[in-house]
Amino acid sequence: MKNRKKIHGIAFAAIIAAAYVVLTYIAAAFGLASGAIQIRLSEMLTILPIFTPYAIPGVFIGCLLSNILTGCALWDIILGSLATLIGAIGTYLLRKHKLSATLPPILANAIIVPFVLIYFYSLEGTYWYFALTVGIGEIISCGILGTILRKSLEKTDIINKL
Repeated sequence: MKNRKKIHGIAFAAIIAAAYVVLTYIAAAFGLASGAIQIRLSEMLTILPIFTPYAIPGVFIGCLLSNILTGCALWDIILGSLATLIGAIGTYLLRKHKLSATLPPILANAIIVPFVLIYFYSLEGTYWYFALTVGIGEIISCGILGTILRKSLEKTDIINKL
């Protein structure tokens, strides 16, 4: 029975990684993933560690693959994926405090990604400008869409089977 639960968890992580990649491509197709305020629909999945620790590698691997497949710069691949990993771990640690569980991915991205934009993409703007715009995008993706996803999943029995 214990092996079965572990297999289900690993499969769930793989599904999350695949969903992350698909949602990243959807956001890019609609022009949401670039611009002053970037709304990465895939970041709403960082709420999933509330339900299971298997979501942590799922969102991390999904972000890593998305950054590689969409042609990001090497440091964006590393640091952007690290920001998502930190956010997912923070969400897991705050899983008993559901209202504040969306804060770690918002803060991790708002702190780390501006450095990537300035130093590795040479975008013009201040650190605080990019922290604000990345933060707004993360509030929309993680805070609003992630909360909607969490509430939707809480109404189902799917998560309880993990």
